[in-house]
Amino acid sequence: MQISTTRQYRGYAVRPSAHTLPDGCFSSNVTLARSDVRSGPALYEFYSLGYFSSEEDALGYSDQWARGWIDTRG
Repeated sequence: MQISTTRQYRGYAVRPSAHTLPDGCFSSNVTLARSDVRSGPALYEFYSLGYFSSEEDALGYSDQWARGWIDTRG
């Protein structure tokens, strides 16, 4: 099962997701998208940021990781 919701953060569309693995753990993933008038659209996809025993923890980590990535890059 893959769960996903999109949020806006500092000009980026942030879509954290959690993917269920065969062992019952959840992989933390995130997709970031941004439209820039000068350079056009940008899409970043990050997979397997961490592994968690609950879907909620995986989604929370994906969201937190994305905010950190955006904050350090502007």
